[in-house]
Amino acid sequence: MAAAMETVESLVAHIQALTKPEDVAQLHSLLKQSQSDEALRSQGPHLAPLLADLDPAKHSLGYLYLLDTYLYSSISREQVAAFLPSIARFLNTCSAYHIRFASDKFISVCRCFKDQVMRQQTPIQGIIPLRSAVQKLQNSSEQLTTLHSDFLLLCLLAKCYKPSLCILENDIFEAENPKDLFLFYYYGGMIYIGLKRFSKALECLHNVFTSPMANLNAIAIEAYKKYILVSLIHSGQVPPFPKYTSATAQRNLKNYAQAYLDLTTAYATGKHSEIEACIQQHIEKFQSDNNLGLVKQVLSSLSKRNIQRLTQTYLTLSLQDISNSVQLNGSKESELHVLHMIQDGEIHATINQKDGMVIFHEDPEEYKTCQMVNQMDLSIQRLMSLSKKLTAIDEHISCDPAYLTKIGRERTRYEFDDFDSVPPKYL
Repeated sequence: MAAAMETVESLVAHIQALTKPEDVAQLHSLLKQSQSDEALRSQGPHLAPLLADLDPAKHSLGYLYLLDTYLYSSISREQVAAFLPSIARFLNTCSAYHIRFASDKFISVCRCFKDQVMRQQTPIQGIIPLRSAVQKLQNSSEQLTTLHSDFLLLCLLAKCYKPSLCILENDIFEAENPKDLFLFYYYGGMIYIGLKRFSKALECLHNVFTSPMANLNAIAIEAYKKYILVSLIHSGQVPPFPKYTSATAQRNLKNYAQAYLDLTTAYATGKHSEIEACIQQHIEKFQSDNNLGLVKQVLSSLSKRNIQRLTQTYLTLSLQDISNSVQLNGSKESELHVLHMIQDGEIHATINQKDGMVIFHEDPEEYKTCQMVNQMDLSIQRLMSLSKKLTAIDEHISCDPAYLTKIGRERTRYEFDDFDSVPPKYL
């Protein structure tokens, strides 16, 4: 026991001594060797005092190895819970350069941290540390890590959505694990739903079920169900599958979403009674899918949609006429709907309280203010950047030996002249 402790103390001394950037590779080699040493594993439950002697910012790599050993040793959940503040401090202050030498261990520690805050039902405690961990693990903001979905899950459980936006708003071009990609966009879609940013929610959910897939998965099915509901709330209709959707998804998704397709059909009638009947028919399905809240928003959105249709026909209309046309309970409810829609920018109108008349106006935006010009410029710059990135990816794929070999082998199935010859060096 004493000899084992001496070995561990010697390792800690090396960690404290090898702090320069040029020493990190040597330290990493030493730490990897120590992992095969039974002495370190046997001392796992007793490493907490030694961790207290290390600076997580200065000795990040060594701290990571000892922390991982400690957390996965034979300690109780209570001991892990008591160490959460130290783990959070490590995630917030550790060196990105150091932890990338042992990214698997870093991910392991982050997962342990996430599981513990979820077990304690305090997910909000993990949001900032895990966001820091994601950013440190990334080589660039375009890279999707396996921690992205864990971070977004904590934001969802805590109903604390805004801290996730700095991660969600990055364009992702690098992803190793398809499941990580599906979960990232699925959770992202749910966060945007929580923020009432329905267009962004649709974008995320769309990315889930239109991603390439050989077999249908549960994440894509749930994303498609929510996509239908959010489409009805946002635009009143559900777009067809785009051409690039996989054949697997196009063939099978609708079989798992019949209740939602029935709701789409009922919505198209523009009648509250039809939608209410459909909801009652499938209410158990909507409840089991945890989508009943969104379904109710679909029902309430029909009134807004019908009021928007009235603006295309009438310049002025009484609140009572709106109530009769949209099937609301009197002019007071009509007034509330119109006021909320004006506030949200969904219609442009004024209400004459004296005679109960609503006057509809054209959109006052002339797209020539400095703010709008700056917004358009930012959008153009982003599109140009995306275009360059896509061109680079296309060129990379067109020069990939595996891709060229595959095309060369399949060439005989088509007209020979339809393809340029494949360079011999790639075959």
